[in-house]
Amino acid sequence: MKNNMEDIDKLIKETLTQEEAKFYDELEEQNIFQMLGGLFRGKNSWLALIMNLMVAIAFGLMIYCIIQTFDADKTNDLILWISGVLLCFLYISMIKIYMWMQMHRNALTREIKRLELQVSSLSSKISE
Repeated sequence: MKNNMEDIDKLIKETLTQEEAKFYDELEEQNIFQMLGGLFRGKNSWLALIMNLMVAIAFGLMIYCIIQTFDADKTNDLILWISGVLLCFLYISMIKIYMWMQMHRNALTREIKRLELQVSSLSSKISE
């Protein structure tokens, strides 16, 4: 199967202009670290930075709540500190899920652009 994909990629690159071929090479599949780096590029890079800063603050607050949980003498205080830990954990989890959804959206957009490029190269080949 991999050989078939490589053959298809060769055929596509042959039909593309040099500029389109360069763009096609940039759309290759990325590893996890490249996807994470992709969150910090583009229009919403400022949002990713703010979200990561807020996650760091929430993580610090969660550690503080965990430490205070062990020092609590009353049951009411223990319940409050544990609920603080849970709220921080939920906040961090939701932000991370949002970041993973953004990574998935970027990967999907990249695949759609690859398909558009393939369709345009095939349509130009058919018209010849």
